[in-house]
Amino acid sequence: MSDQIKHECGIALIRLLKPLSYYHKKYGTWKYGLNKLYLLMEKQHNRGQDGAGLVCVKSEMAPGYPYISRVRSVEQNPIKDIFEKVNKPLKKAKRHDADINDPEWAALNYPFAGSLYLGHLRYGTFGRNSIEFAHPVMRQNNWKSRNLVLAGNFNLTNTDELFNVLVDLGQHPKAYTDTVTALEKVGHFLDEENQLLFRKYKNEGYSNSEISPLIEKNLDIQNILERASKDWDGGYAMAGLVGHGDAFVVRDPWGIRPAHYYCDDEIVVVASERPVIQTVMNVHANEVNEIAPGEALVIKNNGEVRRDMIRVPHKRKSCSFERIYFSRGSDKSIYQERKELGHLLTPTVLKAVNYDFENTVFSYIPNTAETAFYGMVQGVRDYLVDWKIDQIQKKNGSLSDKDIKRILSFEPRVEKIAIKDVKLRTFIADDASRDDLVAHVYDVTYGIIKNDVDTLVIIDDSIVRGTTLKNSILKILDRLHPKKIIVVSSAPQIRYPDCYGIDMARLDKFIAFNAAIELLKDHGKEGLIQDVYKKCKEQENLPKEEMVNYVREIYKPFTPEEISAKIAELLKPEDCKAEVEIVYQSLENLHKACPNDLGDWYFSGNYPTPGGNRVVNSSFINFVEGKDERAY
Repeated sequence: MSDQIKHECGIALIRLLKPLSYYHKKYGTWKYGLNKLYLLMEKQHNRGQDGAGLVCVKSEMAPGYPYISRVRSVEQNPIKDIFEKVNKPLKKAKRHDADINDPEWAALNYPFAGSLYLGHLRYGTFGRNSIEFAHPVMRQNNWKSRNLVLAGNFNLTNTDELFNVLVDLGQHPKAYTDTVTALEKVGHFLDEENQLLFRKYKNEGYSNSEISPLIEKNLDIQNILERASKDWDGGYAMAGLVGHGDAFVVRDPWGIRPAHYYCDDEIVVVASERPVIQTVMNVHANEVNEIAPGEALVIKNNGEVRRDMIRVPHKRKSCSFERIYFSRGSDKSIYQERKELGHLLTPTVLKAVNYDFENTVFSYIPNTAETAFYGMVQGVRDYLVDWKIDQIQKKNGSLSDKDIKRILSFEPRVEKIAIKDVKLRTFIADDASRDDLVAHVYDVTYGIIKNDVDTLVIIDDSIVRGTTLKNSILKILDRLHPKKIIVVSSAPQIRYPDCYGIDMARLDKFIAFNAAIELLKDHGKEGLIQDVYKKCKEQENLPKEEMVNYVREIYKPFTPEEISAKIAELLKPEDCKAEVEIVYQSLENLHKACPNDLGDWYFSGNYPTPGGNRVVNSSFINFVEGKDERAY
């Protein structure tokens, strides 16, 4: 993606099912679980670079010994920072001649030698980028079974409602964020479950010291999560640990946010992405399972692993943006889907270049559009196969060997044109110098394009704001002196804000929205803007379940092609000599390529939860009123 947008967080959970001595004997180190956690987090570092954290829970510590240890960081390289902090006690102990390789010594003396780990990578969409907003977050108590650790990839649209529920319960939440409200909501029902069991066992004549282990054994995680998540509106893959050793990962009933797991007789592993588990555990794709929408994976302290239904699953609306851009392309399904997205664009692209293969160069914007590029080129080659057959049949045997060779050897001109200078991006910090620096984020390959003759087709996986296209990519491509530049997006036009974990909350940041507004002005239909604004304002105080997405009316007067043409006009730099055209994927083709992931609200405005309609209307109100703030 040429535009850099923040997106989902990543989760990693490890539950060792054997004593540390087992792993020391079999794998040569008791740090087996900790090492696997590091790999899971490092392989998902693309999912969060604002912060990282991990928690270790020890389930067999005697009273008076710490059993929950946490480390978090918001440094520039947070994963490196937290594991340096994790390893610091070992280095110190080694200097004092401790046998740090002994699993028994580690279990008693090292804070992060345990059987249960939860790691998190944060991309902040709510709250400031400070340590207090970094996950995992904790709710502490002197009773082990009342301690709660939470980390997740989630965004709840109804934080205000949930916050008020907590206040009505008599609580005083310390912050107005979805993280705090989720933590306190789960924590409240965890407390209630503890209290219910305490009264039960007290009535049966057990002493207080006897009751604690009974509560820990019989704590009903399914019931806690059912009650806590009842009013959640949003997308979530949320992982939690209870102080005595129970663990869970719960997924929203629409399957918006992803979560996968692997389990054998030694270990349970959970991560946001399937290929991460495949790589770290060296297992086949069919051994990694998806946590189903509305389901919770529950791991009891005794090692029992269960899949419990927490919410009634709705029609699956897993995020298609995961497939297009955010997830690792090493996943077999995602790779094939991205390739198909490119392939399905071929007819539109060929029409745009007027089937002129001799004077067209095909390329891509690195790095995530590469797979879609392969699919597009394959589609071009498929077309050329039919063209070659037709050329040979037309001549009816009159072709010379030379002519046949010329026809058969004809191939699309495929080149690597844009080269991303990854290192440069880290230096782009202050706004004053950003525009100048961003123009140099990409380099180009000179000497390939025929001046003022060739058309350059370059595919990107999506176009959100178009800022980098206008300020950088189109300018440097124009230096090659093509006659025409066609930018192809493997995703449809992004028209509506996200509210489920991706940092795309403001309508005025979308080039497609700005194009539609400009078209309304061009056609003398500015009154529609006020009409939609009035409708949005009229339902501001309605329950979210009764709200309608009226922002869709902004786009109705125009075809996708008209909006694309306006986008090209808006993005073309003033000094660009080449003609510029923008080609977008169709919504129909998106669904063909990603048939199991139908969450397309960014493109269609069809939000899977009622909170989505409230967010899009609020975002439009903010736009009209000139408010520079989030819509949720």
